[in-house]
Amino acid sequence: MSGTIAKPDRLTCAASWAARQLDLKRGEFDLAVNLGLIRTVPDEGGGGRRVARAELDRLRAEDGFPDALRERVATAGTNEGAELMDVTPTRFTSLARFGLLVPVRFYLNRYRTVVWLYLAEELRQFASEASNARLLTGRAPAEVREGLKAGLDRRPRNWRGRHIGFLLRQAGDDPWAHAAAVACLLDPADVAEVVEDPYERAHLDRCRPRLPAHGAPGSPAADRAQELMTASEPDEVAWFRADLAHTMETARRQRPAPRPAPEPALTSAPGPVPAPTSAPGPVPAPTSAPGPVAAPEEDRSVPPAPTPSHGVLGWLRRRGRRPVG
Repeated sequence: MSGTIAKPDRLTCAASWAARQLDLKRGEFDLAVNLGLIRTVPDEGGGGRRVARAELDRLRAEDGFPDALRERVATAGTNEGAELMDVTPTRFTSLARFGLLVPVRFYLNRYRTVVWLYLAEELRQFASEASNARLLTGRAPAEVREGLKAGLDRRPRNWRGRHIGFLLRQAGDDPWAHAAAVACLLDPADVAEVVEDPYERAHLDRCRPRLPAHGAPGSPAADRAQELMTASEPDEVAWFRADLAHTMETARRQRPAPRPAPEPALTSAPGPVPAPTSAPGPVPAPTSAPGPVAAPEEDRSVPPAPTPSHGVLGWLRRRGRRPVG
């Protein structure tokens, strides 16, 4: 029977190995997975997602592989994006801050400055649409100028909105995975207010997806990245909280969070109980006043004290009454 069942590691492969087989850098591979270009399956051992070897065969058989796949995940920063759209870097940044260009990734450079990256394919498409011509040339529209003057910057929120879409795609129909995806973009205090049960929060943590890592945990870069990945605007926070509450109701109905088994009550160890020789009979109720208590029966283990014989005692008495002389 073992010869007819294929081992899981022969049907799937790790993400790092799949990236090499597809001639992609690891960042390009992860982005392709997020965009739905590469289908993955969960690892039953909890070691992250894996790629079916049949999926690798499908991708390598597509026309233009690997350049076509690599082009679909190509990203551009501000300067490269401005060149693709034939605008100045300042205009590009204005459009991105106003929310018209949505970043797909970000990282912090050595100066801890946030560098936003955009899909090159989307930038070219934006520039090619006739309805966007007025945004690329001439003076920027008044609403854009006023928003930028007020300090508007929608890039972090747009990244979160896009990334939650990536996470929900991977969650599929699992309500706990869906809830964990939403919870990972909320402040822990908000999660605790929505999900009050500590066992449910612990289960959410176990289902929590991996967010992009930026620097060592606890470092200034990691703290800054965590700030960018956490919902902060009031209406955005309200939306995430409402979605989390709704999804948790579904998760509770379908599969409640695991809880520890109740501990047995602490009792002293009972000693051995002698087996009764006979079943005790009922105790009759007294019908009259109790009589005198009978003397206890003599203890048969102690021999009774000897009593003098009456014949010998009488002989001694008679002998003592004989006349003298």
